[in-house]
Amino acid sequence: MQVTGAQAVMRSLEELGVEVVFGYPGGAILPAYDPLIEADLTHVLVRHEQGAVHAAEGYAHASGKVGVCIVTSGPAATNLVTGLCDALMDSVPVLAITGQVASTAIGSDAFQEADVLGITMPVTKHNELVTSVERIPGAIREAHHIASSGRPGPVLLDIPKDILNQSFEWAWPEHLDLPGYRPTVRGHGRQVRDAIDLVATAKRPVVYAGGGLVRADAGDELRELVDLLDLPVVTTLMARGIIPEDHPNALGMPGMHGHYVAIRALQEADLLVTLGARFDDRVTGDLAHFAPHAKVIHVDVDPAEIGKNRAVDVPIVGDAKVVVGQLVAVARDRGDEAVPDTAAWRDHLATVKADHPLRVQQPDTGIIKPQTAIRAVHAAFGDEAVYVAGVGQHQMWASQLVPWSRPRQWINSGGLGTMGFAVPAAIGAKVAVGRDVPVVAIDGDGCFQMTFQEIAAAVQHDIPVTFVVINNGVLGMVRQWQSLFYASRMSETTLPQAVPDLVLLAEAYGIPGFRAESVEELESVMAKAAAITDQPVIVDVRVDPDEMVFPMVPAGGSNDAVIESADEWMTMAIADVTEAATQRQRANREAGLGGADPSDDPPLIAGADTDDEFGSD
Repeated sequence: MQVTGAQAVMRSLEELGVEVVFGYPGGAILPAYDPLIEADLTHVLVRHEQGAVHAAEGYAHASGKVGVCIVTSGPAATNLVTGLCDALMDSVPVLAITGQVASTAIGSDAFQEADVLGITMPVTKHNELVTSVERIPGAIREAHHIASSGRPGPVLLDIPKDILNQSFEWAWPEHLDLPGYRPTVRGHGRQVRDAIDLVATAKRPVVYAGGGLVRADAGDELRELVDLLDLPVVTTLMARGIIPEDHPNALGMPGMHGHYVAIRALQEADLLVTLGARFDDRVTGDLAHFAPHAKVIHVDVDPAEIGKNRAVDVPIVGDAKVVVGQLVAVARDRGDEAVPDTAAWRDHLATVKADHPLRVQQPDTGIIKPQTAIRAVHAAFGDEAVYVAGVGQHQMWASQLVPWSRPRQWINSGGLGTMGFAVPAAIGAKVAVGRDVPVVAIDGDGCFQMTFQEIAAAVQHDIPVTFVVINNGVLGMVRQWQSLFYASRMSETTLPQAVPDLVLLAEAYGIPGFRAESVEELESVMAKAAAITDQPVIVDVRVDPDEMVFPMVPAGGSNDAVIESADEWMTMAIADVTEAATQRQRANREAGLGGADPSDDPPLIAGADTDDEFGSD
């Protein structure tokens, strides 16, 4: 059968079982949009190409399948770069197909020409310029396989317009031939046994569970391992829900804004059972002082991650689902000999957890604290919902406060920290999970304004996502850092809460919009939003701009210096200033310069103004 290259693109996607494509047409990709009319594919027309790739990411996060986006050449292709980099950092399987100017025009600075291969090489797992029409089916099949196997990630195919227009005899490649690509799936047996040896003799073991477990669908295996060996477990930002928060051994999230007990558990551990995690700086803090007493077992499908940041005692390369299953099998064979005595350790962690809860002071009336808003969102939409966050304070509060119950319930941008992620990713996630599962985008007002144009796509394609904007009228995380580290010198962080008016914005899109400005209104507003399941909804929650995210480990600092509240930070800052002034006074005296009153010296710690509440304007 003779087909064009454009027809081959659509037919190849159908052969792979792709159901949904997110995209935006244009000149170079136009030939592919013609056979799309007859293709057995749903196309979601976004409003910006970055929205296409983030929607594809959201689809992949929620479904575990490859998310597909298709755009034209030049600026359209370059608009994918942020999303591709985001997918690479978070190991999200995405297939991007871009149009390119005719092959005869490549290199001539033709209209809407860009070196897409060169531009995207650093931000993709693999990319290819397709130079013959016969290559299209094989290139798409290989790209789909590479994106979804091993360590998942984004793959891009750049196809010139003349190649899309050419014809050839259709042939689907029945076998993949990728001799240089052989991801290791099964862990080495001796290393698996060595790992169980270490676990059996540990006194303070902790499972350090990362997003690789989610990508591998290894939740059941992790639960079996944790239950069998009675191991405490921390879950990174990308792994929330991989074990239920109500599990007796679940300690919450570690890292810069993690739960206190999770941070302390890693610091005090004598063994880290690291599964699908990469010792990210936001977890480790000052790497030289991270988990100083711990030996390390490190399981990862990507051998480049093992030993990259932290020396490893037992390295195991392999798929997390397979390797954790192997660990369980060896432990079962050994019976009680494999089970460490963790009773005292678990009792200690339970005490730490009880003594160091998350803190928030919410007045009974008036201003809404953002933490209260997050809890109200979960109370209204429940455990059955999927929650998608942007990046910043609202992201940290959501990760901290929602009691995650299952994998893929929590979707966010972790490694790259991409503002604007939530709106299009939530649309993609909703397409993936279907109409019966609520999808809630928990966004900040800064993030929301970067990509809210994609709400038009949700309206046009009848994708009922609830967009909850935690609206504090500022760039919250930036403002927090300016408060703590820049002497409260606020530089360009104000985003007026009423610009735009989000209720009027909802009206402009022809959808319901609600606003909560006080604690008294919050519950009823959320109930109204949750009751609407057949169209998108925008909820504007006006919250306290002065609230900060704690606990907090200052960037580059040791996890031993975790700070639990603004009051604690203020006390430490004053103590540091006083000590510095006293030392300077002593040095002056020793140098014969007299002994000035320490209170005459300017503060040495940024923001340590004892006259005002720390972090306020």
